[in-house]
Amino acid sequence: MASPQLVWFRQDLRTVDQPALRAAAERGPTVGLYVLDDETPGKWKIGGAQRWWLHHSLEALAQDLEKLGSSLILRRGRSSLVVPAVAKELGASGIHATRHYEPWWREAECEHGDFAMLHDGDVLHEPDSIRSGAGAPFKIYGPFYRALETHMPPPEPLPAPKLDRPAKLPKSDKLADLDLLPTKPDWSGGFSDWEPGSRGAAKQLRHFVDHAGDYAGHRDLPAEDATSRLSPHLHHGELSPRQLLHALGGKGGEKFRRELAWRDFSRSVALSDPDVGEKSQRPLGLTTRHGKAADADFTAWTRGRTGYPLVDAGMRQLWESGWMHNRARLVTASFLCKHLLIDWWRGADWFWDCLVDADYANNSQNWQWVAGTGFDSQPFYRIMAPLGQSEKFAAADYVRRWVPELAKLSDADIHDPWGRGVAPADYPEPLIGHKEARERALEAFKKRTN
Repeated sequence: MASPQLVWFRQDLRTVDQPALRAAAERGPTVGLYVLDDETPGKWKIGGAQRWWLHHSLEALAQDLEKLGSSLILRRGRSSLVVPAVAKELGASGIHATRHYEPWWREAECEHGDFAMLHDGDVLHEPDSIRSGAGAPFKIYGPFYRALETHMPPPEPLPAPKLDRPAKLPKSDKLADLDLLPTKPDWSGGFSDWEPGSRGAAKQLRHFVDHAGDYAGHRDLPAEDATSRLSPHLHHGELSPRQLLHALGGKGGEKFRRELAWRDFSRSVALSDPDVGEKSQRPLGLTTRHGKAADADFTAWTRGRTGYPLVDAGMRQLWESGWMHNRARLVTASFLCKHLLIDWWRGADWFWDCLVDADYANNSQNWQWVAGTGFDSQPFYRIMAPLGQSEKFAAADYVRRWVPELAKLSDADIHDPWGRGVAPADYPEPLIGHKEARERALEAFKKRTN
């Protein structure tokens, strides 16, 4: 009789196109395991918004596995100790897992040695095999994308396998005992638009496929529903990137393919530079701001009280919904790094805690791109004008939704209420004028130490 197999789930919480699950099922009776590990990641343990999502995603995964004939075991603790302990309790002859690219997960995978069988399933194509002619990993996105395209399209997605449950299962913690949901206070009221889990991912995928033709022309408009809103489903692995690409069948065009491929590129960067989330790849030698005044400005930024409507709308959307429109992400990040001259990693840490799609590789690489410190990034001296960005990308209705004190202003006035002399009394004055901020940032860049 075949020996039991253990599937160690992490950010791959699905049963469709799940190579680790399929490989395990082909070898014997299979059971899934999720370990809430706040020890191995260290400072990178998942933030509050991700924990909310994870609760509901695990609930959905357990239901999916039950329908296929298996179960999900829940535990908490250090993965390097818990995973082999559960495998021993089960009498498993193999541990199967999807290969991940965060430095702490790579370390944990190595600790399991030959007993663990790793499978590709988080990317379009294994990023470690995308190399330059000299055999080195790419540091610039353009050449990486062209090399990745030679491996496209990816293989067809795999259907969910039929599973057999082992005769005797290890004990499982209860989902509620993982304490993933906020209670005192419950700040997740604004998350109700999300539906975590494979069914929610499939529903959102169908919606995006139907509207993907609008993506290239409208994705930069915060007031429109033109982005995929699939990033949290991709991050938690409820949907694989090749499921997404095959479902689109060319819809969304090269613009969307390039955005999806950026995710692979970010993982390639994390492989070659595991410290991308903590250290600047190209330190600029800038004198950034610290102390009480900088801390007060940072707090105003987190609360959406900067006096710049598009920045405030983005930061309030983040806090209330756990997500932010891509254009607003660029503008809010640029504002922190350049208008306020505050270190990029402080903003990255805030996003890590607040985003339901907070992804180590993507979040870190995106912040370094905006800050001008990444190997592939925009120059620091390119400073976004938040007021102009708001008008250029028709953000009036977006601002009205998330900054209600400005809701009655006209389209002409809402982008710059203080400049137009129509700001209501309850809306804060700008922390700093755009011209003054730009001059200060350029002066800091001019005086950099390297």
